[in-house]
Amino acid sequence: MSEFLGMPATRKRAPAALDVQARVAELRSGREPYVLATVVRAQRPTSAKAGDRALVLPDGTIEGFVGGVCAADTVRAQGLRLLELRRPPGRTTLLRITPEAGEPHEEEGLVAVGQPCLSGGTLEIFLEAVLPPVLVHVYGDSPIARAFAAVGRAMGYQVEADAGAAIADDTAAVLVASHGVGEEPVLRAALAKDVPYVALIASRRRGAAVLAGVEGGERVHVPAGLDIGARTPGEVAVSVYAELISTR
Repeated sequence: MSEFLGMPATRKRAPAALDVQARVAELRSGREPYVLATVVRAQRPTSAKAGDRALVLPDGTIEGFVGGVCAADTVRAQGLRLLELRRPPGRTTLLRITPEAGEPHEEEGLVAVGQPCLSGGTLEIFLEAVLPPVLVHVYGDSPIARAFAAVGRAMGYQVEADAGAAIADDTAAVLVASHGVGEEPVLRAALAKDVPYVALIASRRRGAAVLAGVEGGERVHVPAGLDIGARTPGEVAVSVYAELISTR
């Protein structure tokens, strides 16, 4: 009731920074997207203070504290909106919740909305959507396969180069560069998972022979990569990642 009388209500404070960091590490290890909300400015009367933080999860759950119910509802709505963009490495915006905003206002990097609670007060909350990095599955132990891993990681992608690892559901690309070793099972698994980009390092002739027995093989890029005159393993890796980027 005190919040409706113009006084900050007594509420449970945000978890310690170490707790938020631990939860963030957990979400990242599980490749779960989230929004980190940080109060950067609080003008009384508000129940939040600068430095309070919370996480917004894709199901609308808020973990942490960035204000009362009114602020939390707005943070949830704007956080989910950022997650829907699905553009790695993410989107950021400054959310201003203030009684001075009669109608919602939006400009580059800023969203201002009215304060729905009678208590008034202004909050400025920085929202950062954190999406998991692009996941690439590399199969093979050839110089080109090793170049795929090195170039992909340099681009900020998460590269899975363990030959025995299963292809994860959110894999963006499967790159097969084993030069004839175990290619068909990996290609079939990638196609069964509906991986958006599947590439086979082979000549057109050999690729056609390999894919003749693979259902859906027409989806496999072979020869893989954009035609940039690539010759070295590193150049081949650049051409294939360029094609991956163009398809995404």
